[in-house]
Amino acid sequence: MSLTVSRISFRDYRNLAGRVLEPSEGVTVLVGPNAVGKTNTVEALQYVTSGQSFRRPSPSELLAPGVAEAHVSARLEGDGRVVDVELVATPDKRRFLRNGKPCRGQDLSGTLLSILFYPDDLSLVKGSASRRRGELDSFGAQANVGYRKVLSTYTRSVEQRNRLLKDGCDAALLDAWDESVALGGATLLHHRLNLFGRLSSLVSEVYAEVAGSERLACRYAPSVEGAEVGMGRDELVGLMLEQMRARRADDLRRAQTLTGPHRDDVVFEIDGRDARAYGSQGQQRSVALAWKMAEVRLCEDLLGERPLLLLDDVMSELDASRRACVTRFVEGGIQTIITTTNLSYFDDELLESMLVVPYGPES
Repeated sequence: MSLTVSRISFRDYRNLAGRVLEPSEGVTVLVGPNAVGKTNTVEALQYVTSGQSFRRPSPSELLAPGVAEAHVSARLEGDGRVVDVELVATPDKRRFLRNGKPCRGQDLSGTLLSILFYPDDLSLVKGSASRRRGELDSFGAQANVGYRKVLSTYTRSVEQRNRLLKDGCDAALLDAWDESVALGGATLLHHRLNLFGRLSSLVSEVYAEVAGSERLACRYAPSVEGAEVGMGRDELVGLMLEQMRARRADDLRRAQTLTGPHRDDVVFEIDGRDARAYGSQGQQRSVALAWKMAEVRLCEDLLGERPLLLLDDVMSELDASRRACVTRFVEGGIQTIITTTNLSYFDDELLESMLVVPYGPES
C-alpha cells in the first residue's frame, strides 16, 4: 500500500482560514463556485508533497490578509508509516517540516509523489519548448532526488557561463566553463533521455486508449546533435563539448549558451504529422491527458507506489469522451483530488463511490 493523505488542515493559508479536509483513499471531489479555495487546497497538497507550487507564488502571497503567518499541516499514512509534513509561510519566507524537524522543500520529494493536471497543462503540445522540458524535469525531480540536484547544478553553471559570454573573458576561462557545463549537461541529458525513453512509450500507449485508432509517436529533439536514448554519459559529454566549442562564435555573438539540454524539445506526431502544427485542439488535449496518465503509470512502475493525483478544474476543459476517460482512469484505486464547479460531469453511479466535499463562501 502506498502513502495517502489522510488529513490536511489550514490556518490562515490564502482564503482557507481554518479548514480541515480528510480525503478519501480513492476519489475526493471538491465542488463549489470559483474563488472559494478549491485550487488553494490543491496547491497546498502539491506543496506538502513536492515542496513547490505550480503557481510559483512569493511567500507573502500565501498569507491571508492581515496575518503574519500561515500554516498547512498534512498527515500521510500507509505501509504502517505515519509522516507529518508542514508548510509555514511568513511574508518573506517559506519553511517546511517533516515529522517536526526542519527540512528543505526538495526533501519532501519522494515521500509521496504527486501529479498535478490543471488547465494550463492542456497547452503542453502547442506551448513553448520550455513548457515541455519543465514537465519532464518536474516529474524527474520528484521521482529521483539526484535528478533535482543535477538540474539545479546545470542551471547554475549555464547562467554563469552566459554571464561570462556577456561580460567577455579569456579563452582559457571559457574552456574551463565549457568542460563544467558539458559535464553537467551530459549528466542531465543522460537522466532525461532515460526518463523520456520509459515515459514516451507509455504516453503512446495511453493515447491509443484515449483516441482510438490514431497513433501517437513522441520524439526527444536534443540540441546536442547525435544524442540518443541509451547513450552513456561519457559519450554525451564528448558530443556536447565538441559542439559547444564549434559554436562558440555564435555563443559569444548572442551571449547565450546555445547547446545543451536547456535548449531541447519534445515533438509529438499523430499519424506521422506534427501535432503542434497540424493537430486539432481535441488531439492536442488528448496528448496532454495521455502524458499525465502515463506519469501516473510510470510512477507505479519506477517506485512501486501509487501517486497522489490532483485534477484542478480540468473536467470543464474536456469534452464528454475525455472526461469519461479520466473517470475510468481514477477508478483504478489511485488517491485523487478533483476540483469542479459542476457535479454533472460525473455520472450518478460514480458519484456514489466518491467523497464529495462542498466548498462555498461559508463552508
